[in-house]
Amino acid sequence: MLPAAPLARAALCSVALLGPAICAAAPASVGLQTEVVFSDYSPLSSSAEVVRRLLSPLAAAEVARTLERSGEGLAAQSIDLAAERFILYVPAHAPPRGYGLLAFIPPWDAAQMPRGWEPVLERAGVIFVSAARSGNDADVLGRREPLALLAAYNVMQRYPIDATRVYVGGFSGGSRIALRVALGYPDLFHGALLNAGSDPLDAGPPTPPARELLQRFQESMRLVYVTGEHDDLHLAMDNDSLRSMRDWCVFDTAADVTRGAGHEPASPAALARAFSELERHTAADPGHLAACREALDKRVAGELAKVQALIDAGKRTEARRLLGEVDRRFGGLAAPQSVALERGLD
Repeated sequence: MLPAAPLARAALCSVALLGPAICAAAPASVGLQTEVVFSDYSPLSSSAEVVRRLLSPLAAAEVARTLERSGEGLAAQSIDLAAERFILYVPAHAPPRGYGLLAFIPPWDAAQMPRGWEPVLERAGVIFVSAARSGNDADVLGRREPLALLAAYNVMQRYPIDATRVYVGGFSGGSRIALRVALGYPDLFHGALLNAGSDPLDAGPPTPPARELLQRFQESMRLVYVTGEHDDLHLAMDNDSLRSMRDWCVFDTAADVTRGAGHEPASPAALARAFSELERHTAADPGHLAACREALDKRVAGELAKVQALIDAGKRTEARRLLGEVDRRFGGLAAPQSVALERGLD
């Protein structure tokens, strides 16, 4: 068992509350490492926390009801780290403020890094980590999301990390999961590299998280979209996602269309541009952000009022249907009122 001081530091590092370059453990290896085994668990990857942050309020309430009926409880962690393997690339020299970190969610099952990325990571001073068996066929809530969280957490225990340069990213289907993780964990990740895969913020999933998390996402998350110019489907998805971000008061975004590329991982040159863009965080104008948030709150209040009106009129089926749509679109921003309304419909 770890003594109290390292435990306290690990907890603070897990939510990026310690200063840059402080989140370091004993010296560890550099270069490309395969078949890496991690051992440290984070409170952020606990099953209860994953459900709270990454499911909509009504979906989380349904999980709680199902467990209560069955007499079972959530496992503390859904991942057995002893059985998992990761790929890790660590540049030879840490920048003065500590390494950057990219927790990468792949669409494939193997723990591998896209070709040609090593020199870019070296120059940028960014550690790359990715899990095996976390591709598109893996369970999202039980594997892909917690594996990314645990990968980031364990690297932060081993190496000096600049907490302002902790990113989550992915390619294709993995990129779409990376956006969900960024939305639910803006206290850990400060940027997302969305490579040929994205969704509107209210696609359900993803679903807007609790108000305090959404506000932090709006204020501190930098989103960088990187997609090939011939990848028409994912360019269209990027456009929908970017439009949604503006609607949801998320203004710190950038898009890079890679000339000549199709649906493929970012080229080394595109990756280098993405890292540069990730560091160009631009704070939203306070007045603009406040007005946007006020407009959002009015939309949510209006939809919840419609649900209540249906309930008052005895139209419970219609009320339940509309409430489900409100939960999908507005998520944590509609809670706890949405949860209370659902209880009244039971």
